Order: sequence, then C-alpha cells, then structure tokens
Amino acid sequence: MTETCHLLLRELGHTAQTKFMENYQKGAFAVFDLRRENSGRIGALMEKYADLPMDLADASLVILAEHLGHGRILSTDQRDF
Repeated sequence: MTETCHLLLRELGHTAQTKFMENYQKGAFAVFDLRRENSGRIGALMEKYADLPMDLADASLVILAEHLGHGRILSTDQRDF
C-alpha cells in the first residue's frame, strides 16, 4: 500500500492517492500480510531465483499467489521478476 500510494501521488496526484485510501476503507480490496511462517519459503524463492534476482517484493507476490491458489496477481513492475 505504501508503494501504491507513492506511485499514485507521483503519477496522478493527491486526489488519486486519497481515492485509493477511500476505496480501501470501503473494503474494495484486502491487504495480504506476510507472516513469520512465510520467511522460509521467501528465502527459498530468493535463493532459487537469485540469478534474476528475486527480491522480497517479488517473493511476496509469489507467496500471495500461492495463498490465493489461482496465481492471478496484478503487478506494475516491468523491470525484473
């Protein structure tokens, strides 16, 4: 959410950032929390894809996809993993 707000403010301005937070407050989407029990899997993913490299943000998306069970994740990252 922090990164999303940063990008919205930078690219679209204060109103877009505020609207995003209003939608969150209304329950338009949920936020997935990484937990300590995810750390082993995250480390294994980062090691497996070290040649790309995979960072925490990338690994957290894989963890989220595994948690959801369908693998449909929207990311605006175009540079790496």
